[in-house]
Amino acid sequence: MSQLSSAEIEHYRQDGYVVPEFRLSAPRVKKLRMALDAVIMANPETRPEQLVSVHTEESGAEGVVGDKVFLELARNPQILDMVEQLIGPDIVLWGCQAFCKPPGDGMEVPWHQDGHYWPIKPLATCTVWIAIDDSVTENGCLRVIPRSHQEQRLHAHLKEDRTDVVLNQRVRDDYFDRSAAVDIELNAGQMSLHDVYLIHGSNPNRSTRRRAGLAIRYMPATSFFDRSAGLDASAGYKVDFSNRPLWLLRGEDRTGRNDFGVGHDQFAQPSNSRK
Repeated sequence: MSQLSSAEIEHYRQDGYVVPEFRLSAPRVKKLRMALDAVIMANPETRPEQLVSVHTEESGAEGVVGDKVFLELARNPQILDMVEQLIGPDIVLWGCQAFCKPPGDGMEVPWHQDGHYWPIKPLATCTVWIAIDDSVTENGCLRVIPRSHQEQRLHAHLKEDRTDVVLNQRVRDDYFDRSAAVDIELNAGQMSLHDVYLIHGSNPNRSTRRRAGLAIRYMPATSFFDRSAGLDASAGYKVDFSNRPLWLLRGEDRTGRNDFGVGHDQFAQPSNSRK
């Protein structure tokens, strides 16, 4: 049941995203919710929509103290089975971010392409977006522009001169049709998967219900994570690509260039889940 059907794979290829039948159990969701609440309390100076690298317990240059519960989830074999069907057998985990919109003042995510911000060459990533709370139109669910990934190119982004947005850059309006937007409504435990080139965003949360989700980032090991990008704040908050830990979860590093030692605790070296 965890693997994607042929129809689901085709939907991902054609539209740039898919909502699979697979979902997490209620006890697993409860565990994630408790971990997220703990991370929010441990990082009072960080907006809950901008919790970078919540799968690492050391704050590092990015300043977020995370929880290993999220790393355990990112290594879940059932999730990796689905990712493998989309990007191939050589899988690198390189990011895991929480997007938690508080009720009333949850921040907007402007229309953007993920790859605009990331030092991956060639550019390739499948993001697994997991709903920790129910994520619906009312509380600012993920929104996508179907098929906007098909040209496999990045569009020009404009800088937003605003403080009420999660990301401070957005795709120029003339590059896509807003009327084509689809709201990805998910119950807690459901997930969507989307392509690195897909244009997507989300509205602010003005409701009385929190909206929390987890975005786990996987790239094929045929791509290279370029650490020379260093410490970067182009998204509107700080990320440290120079010290970002990578995990080779399946297969081999086909580039021979990815560094799987940087950013890891010396007593918790990365490993391949198939070994």
